[in-house]
Amino acid sequence: MRFILVFKKLREPAKEIVQLHYSHMKSASHLNLALLALKFTKKGGDTHTKVKLLVMIKPTPTFKKRRIVIMLKKGLTLILVMVFAVFALTLAGGTAFAAKKFITLGSGSPGGVYYPLGGGMAVVIEKSIPDLRCAAESTGASVENSRLVGNLDTDMGMVMGSVAYKATEGLKPFKKAYPIVALFQMYPAPEHIVVLKSSGIKSVKDMKGKKVSIDVPGSGCSTMAKAILEAYGFDLKKDLRIANLSQSESVQALKDGIIDAAFFNFAYPASAIMDLCATRDIDLVALEPAMVDMMTKKYAYYIKSSIPGGTYTDVKGDVLCLGDSNVMIANKKMPKALAYKIVKGIFENVTTGKYALKNIHPIAAQLTPKNAVNSPIPLHPGALKYFKEKGAVK
Repeated sequence: MRFILVFKKLREPAKEIVQLHYSHMKSASHLNLALLALKFTKKGGDTHTKVKLLVMIKPTPTFKKRRIVIMLKKGLTLILVMVFAVFALTLAGGTAFAAKKFITLGSGSPGGVYYPLGGGMAVVIEKSIPDLRCAAESTGASVENSRLVGNLDTDMGMVMGSVAYKATEGLKPFKKAYPIVALFQMYPAPEHIVVLKSSGIKSVKDMKGKKVSIDVPGSGCSTMAKAILEAYGFDLKKDLRIANLSQSESVQALKDGIIDAAFFNFAYPASAIMDLCATRDIDLVALEPAMVDMMTKKYAYYIKSSIPGGTYTDVKGDVLCLGDSNVMIANKKMPKALAYKIVKGIFENVTTGKYALKNIHPIAAQLTPKNAVNSPIPLHPGALKYFKEKGAVK
């Protein structure tokens, strides 16, 4: 087995993050834990410093290329960029948690919230918990993270709540159930139903005969939009003119008056809606409380959510929504003490401290114990212990 390792520095707020890309050249058996000894040199100097890094790697035929984020000291420039041999270390008991001081966190791809927030959380964990190192790994997000955590290939993962629920139940797109639990809910993602004030649409009931964009086929937003519209009694083929536009296309179509309403699923405040507010008078369509209650009972992975008034310039009052959640998951086998330390470390560094998560992404402001316990899957016992101490759970 051999690997080509390519390193590059990131221009991110957390300057200590460095990306490690690797591509496995041959099909190979799994590596549980690789110990890499790499050589670095300080900028402007000739002194070489050897640094040992622990990196979790599991190459498979399915994933030819993967990315891992590792933590390095500031001011070091990599001079050795190719490594052709790595040696697997076996772990006592055969699990990923036995006597291990290095953990990994599956985030998402660059451009989304998961990627910077996951990197920030990894820094917080490493800086706040003695003798524990953490690396954030860029992945395909929810579905891949559920599989990685379920198979003990990654210790934690950032996942949409609906996907996490389906993973625990073995529902599509999963072929089996995975033993995962939640460490905490990170933030909700309410389904925004956006119209122009001139449309006259005040309720979902008013959409009959209208042209409505529900996002691209197969997306989480599209799935939720269909569930909402069908709950209101609409036949999607007969009663509505459905458009499957992307988020950016939906915004433009609303601006141009091509569609009457659009469904979006993302955390607030959303730049797409703020962009629309800058040039058009908009409104958000709220769901009736009875409808939200009915749907959260029918779909265990959806949650009741609301968008606070004032989030968007034109919308003064709170807007009741059906929402998905975004949860940090772990395998059921993660030790209770470790889960407790991780959750405590993260929630004590949300708004204060040198590595405060709010400085990484504003969405971190929603990381509160009260929000954290609203998970569609059970909480890990270690997480539950912390939230009981904070009074978020009785």
